Amino acid sequence: MHTVRTGSGRPLVLVPGIGAGIGTWRFVLDGLAAERQVVRVVLHGFGPTPLFPGEVTVARYADELEAHLRDQGLEHADLVGSSLGARLVVEMARRGLGRSTVALDPGGFWTAAQKQVFGATLTASVGLVRGLRPALPALLATPVGRTALLAQLSARPWSLPADFALAEVRGLADGPGTLPAIRALAGGPDQEGAPAGTLPGPMLIVWGRQDRVTLPSGAARAQERFPDATVEVWSSCGHFPHWDQPERTVRTVLAATA
Repeated sequence: MHTVRTGSGRPLVLVPGIGAGIGTWRFVLDGLAAERQVVRVVLHGFGPTPLFPGEVTVARYADELEAHLRDQGLEHADLVGSSLGARLVVEMARRGLGRSTVALDPGGFWTAAQKQVFGATLTASVGLVRGLRPALPALLATPVGRTALLAQLSARPWSLPADFALAEVRGLADGPGTLPAIRALAGGPDQEGAPAGTLPGPMLIVWGRQDRVTLPSGAARAQERFPDATVEVWSSCGHFPHWDQPERTVRTVLAATA
C-alpha cells in the first residue's frame, strides 16, 4: 500500500476514499504536518497501489488496511479517514486498532434505498467522466465545468483549483478499483457498530450537511451504532470537509487527536 510520511511527531494516518491519492489532502497537509507526522496511504486499486486479486469487498479493504497498519507499526496511531477511508478507520476502531479516530463522511450508514441511489448515481458519474476523459482539462479549467462535474462531492466546487479538480476526477475515472469499490459499498453489508465502552479511544464522526454521497441522515444511524462517538454535522460542507472547510478540518483533527 503506497505510503508517504510528512512532518515529525506522533503519527497521524490519513486514509482517503475511492479514487483518491495522497493529493486529496492538499488543503490540510501543511496544517497537520506542522504538528504531527502525517502518514498518507493510498487504498488498493488507486494511484500507485495495485488492486488486490480476488473479490473486492469492504471487509477485504479493511483486512488489507489492518495488515498494513500493523506492518508499519501504526496499529496504535491516530486514524483519520474520508468517505470509504472514513468507514475503514471506523472499522479499525471497532476492531480495537488506533488511538483516536476521526471519520469524515463515512460510507456504510445508508438506508437500503439510499444505498441503491448511491450505487446508481456514483456509477453513472464515473461513466460520465470516463466518457469525457479527453475533454476533462478544458472542462475543469472553468468554474462552470467544476461545478457541473463536482457538485456531488463539494459544496463549493467552483472554488477548487483547476489542477486539483483535474487530478481528483482523473483518479476517480482511471482507478481500476473505482467501480468494484462502489459495487462493494452499494451491494455489501452496512457498517457494524461497537457497544459502549469497547472503542480503543475517542471517535469523532463529521458529516457535511450538503453531502450528496453519504447523506447526512446517516449521522443518526452512526450515533446509534457507535454510542461512544461524538457526531457533528457541518453546514456549508459537502462530502469532503477537507476540501470545503480545510482550516476547520485541521483544527478539529488536531483537537480530536491531541
